[in-house]
Amino acid sequence: MALHMFRPGMATAGMVIAGLALAGCGPLGIGGRPAAAPAPVLAAPEAVTVAPLPKPTARAPEEYDTTTPAQRAAAAAAPVAAETRLGTTIASLGDPTDPGFWLKTPLVSAPAKGRVAVGGGASAQVDLLPSGGAPGSGSQISLPALRLLGVALTDLPELTVYRQ
Repeated sequence: MALHMFRPGMATAGMVIAGLALAGCGPLGIGGRPAAAPAPVLAAPEAVTVAPLPKPTARAPEEYDTTTPAQRAAAAAAPVAAETRLGTTIASLGDPTDPGFWLKTPLVSAPAKGRVAVGGGASAQVDLLPSGGAPGSGSQISLPALRLLGVALTDLPELTVYRQ
């Protein structure tokens, strides 16, 4: 069809008619029988260790920590699952723009749920992520986890690491 012969009203009317014709059609399964209804999608509960990215204008630690009060309370709660002590590590502040509660450490070879504790007794539930470093090398911890532990952002705390 030549472009000068195209009439927008006709195309729109054709799409409306086709849409109405298909509106009454339901999905059919094998043998012309109606297909099973899709399973409902349930909202996942708010994850303890996940948070949104900080705003690009963030400058202060409070602006980089995008965790909610409920997430901080849940991360500070005592563990509910059995734990295995993996060892200790010295941790420095990781990327402050990487949100949530996490520890990148050579103590794990695959992602896992866990907990870190400092000598003073404070602890935080975190995602344990492999750092790819050699055994005995240090770890990196998220800004929200350091704040929850009550550790200064420039300190190098010794952490006891547990896997759940």
